[in-house]
Amino acid sequence: MDLLVLLGVGLLTGTTTVLFGFGGGFVTVPVVVWADSALGGEATRVAVATSVVVMVVNAGFATAVTPRRTLTALRGGGPLLLLLAAGGAVGAFATRLAPPALTHWAFVAYTAVTLADVLLRPGFLRPRGQAGSSVPPRPLPALVGAPVGALAAFLGVGGSVMTVPAMRRAGHPMRVAAALANPLTLALSLPAATVHLATATAPAVADGTPVGLVGLVDLRAATALLLGALPVIALLRRHPPHIPDRVHAWAYAGLLGVVVAAMAISGP
Repeated sequence: MDLLVLLGVGLLTGTTTVLFGFGGGFVTVPVVVWADSALGGEATRVAVATSVVVMVVNAGFATAVTPRRTLTALRGGGPLLLLLAAGGAVGAFATRLAPPALTHWAFVAYTAVTLADVLLRPGFLRPRGQAGSSVPPRPLPALVGAPVGALAAFLGVGGSVMTVPAMRRAGHPMRVAAALANPLTLALSLPAATVHLATATAPAVADGTPVGLVGLVDLRAATALLLGALPVIALLRRHPPHIPDRVHAWAYAGLLGVVVAAMAISGP
């Protein structure tokens, strides 16, 4: 039953990867916490690490099948990508050191703050540069790369939670903001995944029995999630749905609300 649920969630993460730039974090962290509940307080750290590995594959595949003309918006963004990668490595190490409860409730708090921000602060539901404006979208400043990478890797949420709202306020339509979130997520999640796979010791369940993990990563859960996600990404990139921009933005906010509720309910 766990595998069927993970496959189903994989289908959802494939959809959110294309539509919202979520390579998996917001959706996979709550479900892996549930699937690995036998780990107790360590389940959140395992969920964050597993989420990062899923994001590497999902975001990498989504980037590979994104039209080149869309990716040109990141031209000259090498310093931003490098700082995202550096921040991702730092955030992954911080996850190893932080108490599990801190990681869990920081995830809930940050998601809730992001939800309030996109709903209450002008610029997300209708960004500048749309509705006939001649003002071109602004590039993201490189200096945001390190803090965005560190916080995203620490929480296991990927870059989309920060970069999609930022790119919306810079003037990009939702479709472009979500597509550009994938290469940014890949940049920060690849070093973070390396840290989680190579340098952490797998926790054990309460009775001391080891769990089938590699480092902090539940490869069984990650594989099931990816088997569900990758075909959906390929299909939706080949046949993208036509969603009105404002509806697209409201759907992003709605998904944030669902995730806040799911993680708050599953809290330690």
